[in-house]
Amino acid sequence: MYSHMMIGSNDLDRSRRFYDALFGAMGAKPVMTDEKGRLMYLHNRSTFMVAKPLDGKDATVSNGATIGFTMDSPEAVHRWHDAGVAAGGTSIEDPPGVRSGSFGQLYLAYLRDPDGNKLCALHRVPKDKPAE
Repeated sequence: MYSHMMIGSNDLDRSRRFYDALFGAMGAKPVMTDEKGRLMYLHNRSTFMVAKPLDGKDATVSNGATIGFTMDSPEAVHRWHDAGVAAGGTSIEDPPGVRSGSFGQLYLAYLRDPDGNKLCALHRVPKDKPAE
């Protein structure tokens, strides 16, 4: 449904260190930078971009928004989470693990990036496998 996601940053060098680690843990392609200095990460036919706001004002966080990334396994969720924390992100909510709800069992981890954006790694636990 979505072609890309773009978030704002007040410090692109700091964001690059953070997202290089995060997307590296996901196995994404290395960052590309366009002519406007925007960071672009490509993975699974999607594009994630980080940029200074074009209007010259400070980047701010959207209250209530979460950006979710699909992972292939619980181990991938942990690699993503650990890489994000090591690169300056903040672990939030519960520790990485299984949550059960109306969508079935999900293996989740949450982070805030250095600018405060809320991120989630999600692995859908197959119905024929027990939750760990």
